Amino acid sequence: MRRFTPSLTALLAFEAAARHMNFTKAAEDLSVTQSGISRQISNLEALLGVKLFERVGSRLILTEIAKSYLNEISSGLDQIEQASVNCVRGQSLEAALMICAHPTLASRWLTPRLHDFLKDRPETILDFVTTTKNIDFTETRIDAAILRGRGAWTATRSQELFREELVVVGAPHAWQGYIPDQELDFDTLPTLQNASRPDLWLTWLHGAGLGHKGAIRGPRFPHSELLISAAKSGLGLAVVPLLYVETELANNELVLPFGGPVPTADSYWLVQPEQRAEMPAAHEFALWVKDRARRFRLNAAKLRGGNS
Repeated sequence: MRRFTPSLTALLAFEAAARHMNFTKAAEDLSVTQSGISRQISNLEALLGVKLFERVGSRLILTEIAKSYLNEISSGLDQIEQASVNCVRGQSLEAALMICAHPTLASRWLTPRLHDFLKDRPETILDFVTTTKNIDFTETRIDAAILRGRGAWTATRSQELFREELVVVGAPHAWQGYIPDQELDFDTLPTLQNASRPDLWLTWLHGAGLGHKGAIRGPRFPHSELLISAAKSGLGLAVVPLLYVETELANNELVLPFGGPVPTADSYWLVQPEQRAEMPAAHEFALWVKDRARRFRLNAAKLRGGNS
């Protein structure tokens, strides 16, 4: 028997119109005319024998039956789209290696190194996601995450990669050759603040064993990426994790006016859900990232003048 299935064109027109609640915007979305959307909706209503849209004044609203219909066909359209993407890829997205990290860690430490991992594994499909929140590893498809913390994630294998170390950085033209006192005067030092981690200056001061006077204030930035950009432009001094400024320090775009890094109580960890840790691609990634972490520890040791 022939399936009782509306045309895909009609379903896409209905979904777009319901999403925008506007036939004109739906037409723009699908690159068709507004009359084409109206015609497809009318055809669909005739086939189903129900009214899908009503007008209240100038507003377009969904009927109750249309709301239920939309929920059900949307999941079907999503599945069709995903199946089509999988066909083009030649592999299901479910087979992709899903990696998660905090955004700045991902952009400044992990992704610059990923070429080495992928060049020897051209068949690997990498699905990269970022997070700024806690992850429930019992409710995720993530294969491996690199997270800052103290190793307390349930239902996971957590392996420490390296300690978090903080540095104070500033633009070379402002701080080259600067000699700090044992007590920093924040009434005279131009400082920058990280709104997402407001305790960074105090954490660094404690680790460096330095005193201070004056209020710690200055422009506040929502995350480390903007903070680093502000420091490079000469707006002031910023406290950032060492791993975020490897390139700038190597290129002398930033300097360390107060010396080498100091550790915090946190570390960066490779975190893997127990049920996914032994999957071949996840296992290979774990071995690779631990090797890159070892190399990073060696480079960090040079700044400390010690050994990893």
